[in-house]
Amino acid sequence: MKTIYDVQQFLKRFGTIIYVGDRLGDLELMKAELNDLAHTEIIEKQDFEMAVLLLNQEIQKLKEKQK
Repeated sequence: MKTIYDVQQFLKRFGTIIYVGDRLGDLELMKAELNDLAHTEIIEKQDFEMAVLLLNQEIQKLKEKQK
């Protein structure tokens, strides 16, 4: 995974499509869904860590942009 789009496609494999119209909200919901998938051990730790890293970076960019 290298982009947020990759994270979206990864989640889609598990039947999860997230779109609420707010980019920050979308990212937070994706992060929560990944946490649930990791907690139930459906996804591998490496996939979880990479996806969360990408999401955290994008969330940070958006928050800095809003300031």
